[in-house]
Amino acid sequence: MDMMTNTYQQIRRLALQVAVMLCATLPLASAFAEKADSLKPIGLSAEKADAKSNVRTLSGNVLISRGTLTIKADKAVMTEAASGYQSVVLTGAQGLQVFFRQKRDGGPDLWVEGQADRIEYDEKTELVKFISKARIKYLEGKKVTQEQEGEFLSYDSLNDVFVGTNTSSGKTVPGGGLVKITIQPKTEPKTESKSEEQKK
Repeated sequence: MDMMTNTYQQIRRLALQVAVMLCATLPLASAFAEKADSLKPIGLSAEKADAKSNVRTLSGNVLISRGTLTIKADKAVMTEAASGYQSVVLTGAQGLQVFFRQKRDGGPDLWVEGQADRIEYDEKTELVKFISKARIKYLEGKKVTQEQEGEFLSYDSLNDVFVGTNTSSGKTVPGGGLVKITIQPKTEPKTESKSEEQKK
């Protein structure tokens, strides 16, 4: 019982770190997680939970939630190094990707959501990686305002560096495909004031 309790405590801790990293990803969008989420409890559910030495695993319909944050995966594997730092790997089932969604601060209906075949987070390096068919969208309600797509998208929060490459290994291969970034125009075009119109 103590081992299982410890397993969930450790996964909850890493889930919080993953939540923060997911929502800080891709600074081009200036997206920040909903602050109120940090005050909410973390919910974890899965069909199976295992703990063996320094490796803890959740498998089968894994769901991590905290306030407006939702992460869905088929499997979550957490490994603790001898140094005490932890890493987590989230993978999807065949035909299904890892999915996340969370509200952003800055407006009443701003969201970030994304998906990839695999998501990795390393606590020591504070690096999050979205691997294979990665796609991240920023939304105002249902309208997509910005989107990134690539075989590999990563964000290094220690150095505030975003990297996108055309292969899932993280290496760029000529002719291997493209990383795509789409930024939609502002919904309200700039208008001239009446005083400026009168001067003409």
